[in-house]
Amino acid sequence: MPLTKEKIKYFKEKLEEEKKKLENDLGQVGRKNPEVAGDWEATPPDFGAEVPDTGDMASAFEEMENRSAVEDSLEERLMDVNKALEAIKDGTYGTCSVGGKKHPIESKRLDANPAATECVKHAGGK
Repeated sequence: MPLTKEKIKYFKEKLEEEKKKLENDLGQVGRKNPEVAGDWEATPPDFGAEVPDTGDMASAFEEMENRSAVEDSLEERLMDVNKALEAIKDGTYGTCSVGGKKHPIESKRLDANPAATECVKHAGGK
């Protein structure tokens, strides 16, 4: 059964709220890439005015790896959220992207993941 206008509005609000949170979280570990629209990149930890010693440098490299992993995960989710918001604009939101026959994604699945692009059957454990 296709989603009602009210349900689409509800999911749009959830997605927009998540988008704001993701952008805020991304701002904690990275910055927008000025050369590529929509891309983010991890930023190194701030040492302040001190010159780090060798131990601090090792910790900094580990911290940068952690920040990069977090940034990648957040950025991937932000892309999924943006795709879902685009689908709302073009009228395809809530339709399973797998298979030739377009069928609706279960409302229960969208409640759990408003950015879902597959129905439960086709999600295969996602």
